[in-house]
Amino acid sequence: MGRINGPLIISACLGGVPCAHNGKPRTSSVVSKLIQKGGVVLICPEELGGLSTPRAPSEITGGSGEDVLGGEATVLTKDGSNLTSQLVKGAHEVLRIAESVGAGRAILRLRSPSCGKGWIYDGTFTGTLREGNGVTAALLLRSGFEVFTEEDLE
Repeated sequence: MGRINGPLIISACLGGVPCAHNGKPRTSSVVSKLIQKGGVVLICPEELGGLSTPRAPSEITGGSGEDVLGGEATVLTKDGSNLTSQLVKGAHEVLRIAESVGAGRAILRLRSPSCGKGWIYDGTFTGTLREGNGVTAALLLRSGFEVFTEEDLE
């Protein structure tokens, strides 16, 4: 059974923080309303993992977030820079924060190699999607959290 009480963890970019890979927010009107109500903790797994903003876009190669956590897939930029350790570190930081504030649910940015839930880019940088979760979404789901994307709210 998932954890349903406590604050709500939300991808900071959805809350208007300019922390997406391109340095822009991915603001969601539904998320903005949730923030106004309170009980929300904004997180950016990439920044928590030590990456700067802006940064090169990245995709999971060779699997999904579950596979990255298992050491069987990597997170690469188009030029081949390996960001796996940063995304794993960021995911664990998000989990630590979520547990420390008693959160049980998260709304994460869709299709992201960190936050994506259900669908992520396939690692070819062609805009092709495949089923799977990003690294942070996978870790939160594995830890019993309920995870949604902004599309689930609309």
